Amino acid sequence: MGRGWFLPMAVVLGFVFLYAPIISLVVFSFNESRLVTVWGGFSTRWYGELIRDRQILGAAWVSLQVAFASATVATVIGTLAAFVLTRFGGFRGRLLLTGMATAPLVMPEVITGLSLLLLFVSMELTLGWPAGRGLTTIIIAHTTFCAAFVAVIAQSRLRDMDESLEEAARDLGAGPVRVFFDITLPVIAPALVAGWLLAFTLSLDDLVIASFVSGPGASTLPMVIFSKVRLGVSPDVNALATIVIGIVTLSVVVAGLLMRRRARRG
Repeated sequence: MGRGWFLPMAVVLGFVFLYAPIISLVVFSFNESRLVTVWGGFSTRWYGELIRDRQILGAAWVSLQVAFASATVATVIGTLAAFVLTRFGGFRGRLLLTGMATAPLVMPEVITGLSLLLLFVSMELTLGWPAGRGLTTIIIAHTTFCAAFVAVIAQSRLRDMDESLEEAARDLGAGPVRVFFDITLPVIAPALVAGWLLAFTLSLDDLVIASFVSGPGASTLPMVIFSKVRLGVSPDVNALATIVIGIVTLSVVVAGLLMRRRARRG
């Protein structure tokens, strides 16, 4: 009897530990009081304050720009790296390329951010580009570590792919480029979408690396939120977090419904 109750209780306690803080955050985002730990009545006041906060809205726009650009470029670079490592077999420099493609996965973010900062400073002194640190340097930095995640996902999908499809296309006279775009790319497209979404999320969530390589006028949303939280959690931050949670929840529900519909059709 004891063993029968242990697993359900462990699951319940685990979910409470994970989601109780999130639920309390959502609840207190509708708090009238300025004190986030004292309930002063139901109100949507802080959502209005959030909409009028130009600093947060500007930081959110910067984060979306950076995340979209870095995820797109990282998907292209990661896909090419995965294709080379999977399809070209042994070649000189393969070990070096493998290490470069996977190093950002295990490298501490502090080391990555500091090394990129030194690189950008040296490039500005010798080449004159990039002039200062801002949106461009953040995109380059995020692309650097996001490409590694895309490469791992794409590489695993390419290894599981049936290469006879590509061989059949080449036997029918298709060139390497056409085989890639007509056969390989459609097959690995779900993995690339997953890699893009992961890169987008990682870029949107990054704080440490962006803090090293950003400059005045290019503060991302995590940087602004961190600066606010250091002075104490304000209710408008709770409102912002609730909106993000709602968007993520809606996306997960829509994706689940689409997958269920596709499974039924299949």
